[in-house]
Amino acid sequence: MNAKWLLGCGLLAVANPAAARETPADLVDPFVGTLADFGQLSPAAVAPFGMVQLGPDTSPANHAGYDHAATTLLGFSHTRGVGVGCGGAGGDLMISLRYADRAVASAIDKPSEAAHPGTYRVRYDGGILAEMAATRGAGVLRFTVPRAGAVDLRIDPRHSYSKRLAARWATLTSDDLRADLVAGTVCDAGAYHLHSASRIRVNGRPVHQRLSADAADLATLRIPARAGDTIEIRTGLSSVDGDGAAATRDSEIGERSFGAVAAGTRAAWNRILGRVVPAGPRDRRALFYTSLYRVMETPVAIDDPDGRYRDSNGRVATSRAGQTHYTNWSLWDNYRTQMPLLALLQPERSADIARSLVALYAAGKPQWSTANEPFLTVRTEHAGIALLDLYRKGIAVDANAALAGMVADSASLKRGTPDEQIEAAYDDWATAELARDLGRADVARTFTAKAQSYRAMWRSVFETPGADGDVVKARGLYQGTLWQYRWAPIFDLPWMAETVGRDRLLKQLHHFFDAGLFNMTNEPDIQVPWMFAALGEPQATSDLVRTILTKPIAHPYTNSGKLPVPFVGRSFALSPQGFADGMDDDAGGMTAWYVFATLGLYPLVPGEPWYMLTAPAFERTQLDLGKGRRLTIRRAGPEDGAIVRARFNGRTLPRFRLTHADLLRGGTLTITTAPRTVRNVPQLQDIGAKAQTDGATRPQ
Repeated sequence: MNAKWLLGCGLLAVANPAAARETPADLVDPFVGTLADFGQLSPAAVAPFGMVQLGPDTSPANHAGYDHAATTLLGFSHTRGVGVGCGGAGGDLMISLRYADRAVASAIDKPSEAAHPGTYRVRYDGGILAEMAATRGAGVLRFTVPRAGAVDLRIDPRHSYSKRLAARWATLTSDDLRADLVAGTVCDAGAYHLHSASRIRVNGRPVHQRLSADAADLATLRIPARAGDTIEIRTGLSSVDGDGAAATRDSEIGERSFGAVAAGTRAAWNRILGRVVPAGPRDRRALFYTSLYRVMETPVAIDDPDGRYRDSNGRVATSRAGQTHYTNWSLWDNYRTQMPLLALLQPERSADIARSLVALYAAGKPQWSTANEPFLTVRTEHAGIALLDLYRKGIAVDANAALAGMVADSASLKRGTPDEQIEAAYDDWATAELARDLGRADVARTFTAKAQSYRAMWRSVFETPGADGDVVKARGLYQGTLWQYRWAPIFDLPWMAETVGRDRLLKQLHHFFDAGLFNMTNEPDIQVPWMFAALGEPQATSDLVRTILTKPIAHPYTNSGKLPVPFVGRSFALSPQGFADGMDDDAGGMTAWYVFATLGLYPLVPGEPWYMLTAPAFERTQLDLGKGRRLTIRRAGPEDGAIVRARFNGRTLPRFRLTHADLLRGGTLTITTAPRTVRNVPQLQDIGAKAQTDGATRPQ
C-alpha cells in the first residue's frame, strides 16, 4: 500500500490505548442520507479520500446507485460520486454473482445489510453473502454461497450512472482481468478515464480460467460451487494504465486476508475521525462522526504506487516523493465549508490538495471538466478562493503559480446573469487579495476594481428585490432566488453594511428568515445565519444555528422551483432519510456545514482566515490540530441559553471572532451562555407558514 497515504491516514500510528472503548468508526452510520433524494449518498465501502467506493447497485436507485428503500439488487460497483447532482457519476465495473438458474436481479435481505467505514455486507438471492472492503485505490468483493450448484460471476464494464463512452477488455484471464473505461463525469460535462485490474479466487486459490464476453462486453465465469465456497475478486484502479491498476491492487491488498484489509481501513478512519473528540449523548456523537466521515471522502488521492497519475489534460505525471495528487473536485459546492474544514483538521493533506489545485490552473482548467479527467469530477469554480484561504491559513501553496492561474482564469468567468457577476467578483476579489499578500500592488489594484464592478448591479437588482425576488431561477439565476443570492457577496460585507446601513441590513436579515426565504437545502445562502453575529447580533445566529441542527423546519425550495407545500423535517438526521428533501450532501459541502455549526465555528468569508463563533452543540470538544497542538471548545451554560461571552485562553473576544492563527496555537475556547426567558430572534420553525409564494417580498 502507498506509504505516504498510509501515513496521512494514520495506519502506521501507535494504537489508541483506549481502543477497547467505542471508537469513532463504531459511531458512523453509512446508511444516513441513502434514501431516495435525501442526500444522494451510498453505504459503499470507502477509505479516507479513496478512489474506490465499492458498494451495492439497486433498482430503484439514487445518484450514487443505491436507495435504502429498494429491495432489488443488481450488483456491486467500484466507483460513485458523493452526494452530487444531475444523475451522479461512477458505477464502474459492476460485478454480480448468481446461481446459473436465477434471474439477473435479486431480492435483498434487508435485515442482513450492514455497513461500517471501509466495509459493506448483505445477503441476497436466497442466502448468498456479499462482503466488501476498500482501500484507497483497491477493493475486495467476497461472495459466500449457501448451497452447491453452478454460479455465474458476471462483470459488466459498461454499467455507469452517466454516459458510458467506452469500455474495452484488455485481458480476460481470471488471474489478471483488465479493463479500460471511459465515462461522462457528473452532468456528463467532460469525461474521465479509468483502468482496472482484477484477480478471481475460489476458496483463496486462483482458478486459471478465461472469462467469456458477449457482444455487450459482459464478461462471465461459470463456477461449480459447493455449499460454503467463497468466490473473491480483488480489483485495483488506476488513472494511468492497467499496469498501474495491477500495482495498486497488489500493493494495497496483495495477499492480505479480507479481515486484514477491512481492519486496516477501519484504523485509517479511526485515526482521521479521532482528531475530533466530542463529549455528549451517543446519538449526537454518531451524527457528528457520520457527518465528519462524509467530509473526509473527497477529494480523492489518485497516485499509483510509483507516484504516477494523469492530470486533467490526460498527460501522465509523477508526484514527488512524499507528495500525493488529488482530484474529484466539486468546488462550487464545497469551497465554503468542506475545504476550510480540511484546512483546519487535515492541514498536512491540505498542502497536497493545494498543490493539486494549482496544477489545475497550469493545465488551463475549465470551470467544469475536461474530456480527459483522471477520475470522475464535478466542477472547479472558485479554486482560487480555496487557494487564498489555504494560503492565509499557513498551508504551503505555490502562491505565485496560483496567482498566475487565477489572473488568466478571470477572462473565462461567466458574467451574464446577476449571480454569475457576484461569483466572478468573489473570484476577482480573491485574486486581488492574493496579489496584495504577494506585494503585487498593480495586480491588486486591477482586480480590486474588477471585483467591485458588480456593486452597481447589486444595488439595482438585489438591494430591493422586486416581484420576482422569491422565484427560483429568476433572471437566469442558478438554483436560487434573488433573495438568496442577495447575500452572496459575503467578501464585501462591510460595503454592503455601509451601503444599506447596518440596522436596516439587520432588519432585512430578520425579514429573510421570518418570511421563509432561507434555503438550507442548497449552498448559495448557507452562510446567512452567521451574518447576524458578524453584524453584532450573536444571539440570533446562536438560535438559528441551534434550530437548524436540532429541530424540524420547513424547507420550501428545490433546485428548480418552490414547493406548493414545504417539506417539513430535520435538515440533518441520523436516519436513512438523513437530509431534507432534495438536499444533496454535495461532496461534503453540507456535512461540513453541520460539523462547523456543531463546533460553534464558521468560516464566514472563505479567503479571510477567521471564524465567527456561536454556542457549540457539545459541552466539550477536543481537536487535535497537528504538531502537538490541541484545542478544547467548551460551552459553559445551557445549549439554548443566551450568549454571554466568548473567551479564548482567558481573553475576551467581544466580536465573537477568532483568527485561524490564534486557534492554531491551541488552548481553550469557551462560549458562555445563561438561562433566558425572552426570545426575539428569527423563527426558522415558522418557515413556510409565513412565506409568500406569489411574488413580491420587500425589505422593511
